Amino acid sequence: MRLTILINGSDPTVNHDYAVLWLDTDEGRWSREAHDGIDLPPWGELHDEGGVTKLCAPSADAPLCTLTGLHVDGRQRVSSVQGSAAWSSDRTHARMSGYWRLQAVDRLPVHAEHSVFGR
Repeated sequence: MRLTILINGSDPTVNHDYAVLWLDTDEGRWSREAHDGIDLPPWGELHDEGGVTKLCAPSADAPLCTLTGLHVDGRQRVSSVQGSAAWSSDRTHARMSGYWRLQAVDRLPVHAEHSVFGR
């Protein structure tokens, strides 16, 4: 299953930083589809731990971004459509906070023409 999520600051009318991500729950990976100001790498691994989804760099355990309240169970049920997000700013290296919002859910298997995920 693939989820499309939007991450942005606490007040998007003032702070226009955002990132649009695809989360592939079957593969345990995510990819950055669009962004401005929230500079995550092009892809990485995701870990769901106790209702917090951690977006990590490839082969890393430390999260680059956390999505609180996002959990997908074994029956492909998504726990929430929005929640809080936290990440580090590349510009200031300060901890930033904002929100994530579920934009789309694709429950059908996705076969990408060109995959960014290494095997």
